[in-house]
Amino acid sequence: MAQIYRRTMDYLYTACVVVGGIALVLISAVIPYAVFTRYVLNSAASWPEPLAVLLTIVVTFIGAAAAYRLNLHMSVSYFANKLPAGPRRLLEILVQLLMGAVAVFMIVWGESLVEVTWENSIGDFPFLSVGVTYLPIPVGGVCLLLFVIERIFLGVPPDPIPHSDAVSID
Repeated sequence: MAQIYRRTMDYLYTACVVVGGIALVLISAVIPYAVFTRYVLNSAASWPEPLAVLLTIVVTFIGAAAAYRLNLHMSVSYFANKLPAGPRRLLEILVQLLMGAVAVFMIVWGESLVEVTWENSIGDFPFLSVGVTYLPIPVGGVCLLLFVIERIFLGVPPDPIPHSDAVSID
């Protein structure tokens, strides 16, 4: 069962990375287009900035869940690493429980935000519901919660990229 859950989390992680990566690439294309139309054509397009903001929401919530899974986020662990093994393990569990609480907050209040804004539309994208643009919040919360559960019961997943901490001088 643990192997199935870990493999499923690997697939979820890959999906989060792909979605976040696509959003980041699109942001990187949209912003230069906005600069080009504003300063070269002297006729600014109205849609690139709101689209970049919407894509930033995707990168922030979906991409952050992926970064959390492999400890690629910022963390201050100096004092925690100085603790003996027993208290350090308790602190790690406390941190995971707090991250789980953050994930539940994102799910509950993000879903509420999606529901409240579902009927509203965006001025530059009238075909797009505001609620759809906020969907990455509860979706990212679900991904984060699943990654927290994985860490609590299975530990930190292995890094898919092999690293060598040793520096060899030839």
